Amino acid sequence: MRNRISLIYLLLKQGFDPSAIATRLALRQALENCDNVLDVGCGCSMNMRWLGVKHPVGIEAHQPSCEKARKQNTHDELVHGDVCALDQYFQPGQFDACIALDVIEHLTKEDGIKLIEQMERIAKHKVIFLTPSGFLPQHSFDNNDLQEHLSGWEASEMQARGYKVIGLLGPKGLRGEQHVLKGSPKIFWGLISLLGHIFWTRSRPSKAAAILCIKTKTHSA
Repeated sequence: MRNRISLIYLLLKQGFDPSAIATRLALRQALENCDNVLDVGCGCSMNMRWLGVKHPVGIEAHQPSCEKARKQNTHDELVHGDVCALDQYFQPGQFDACIALDVIEHLTKEDGIKLIEQMERIAKHKVIFLTPSGFLPQHSFDNNDLQEHLSGWEASEMQARGYKVIGLLGPKGLRGEQHVLKGSPKIFWGLISLLGHIFWTRSRPSKAAAILCIKTKTHSA
């Protein structure tokens, strides 16, 4: 309970977006009983620390972000490398879970499928993706060409690959690039987004701003 309260406090400090809090809680639940986690395309985010992962390992292609992450101690281990070549750095079944938060949409469709297949080999128990629902245009920023969106991923295609898909961040029309709320004041539209998530888009992921895709592997997989 204390960890959950701390997580909510940290997120409220970033801005009033209760749907984002619901997203983090959903991620925490998805990672339950997964101690050793590979965070693919981790950037310099503290997500794994906030989610209480015991041994987070990150891989990041953008060198300045990787250096910043090392300084901030975002992960226990960090690898500067190509997320499309995970097999070069990690072994099959090496991690309890592999997670990619807002990463796969930055790859072409071909490379995205390759990433899915590699993460499924490296993960022992769970594979998790968070990505916009469908294609969301986004351009490069912060002198980082890797921020551009190159593909879109639908709930139906992830379900066809054996993933449980949950809608997140409320109705997609309320958000733009980087999942930022379009309307003002943020408090009002944040509440509208949360209500939309609870009563509509959580169970209708094709209508949601983002989708959380979870595959739980069986021992025979």
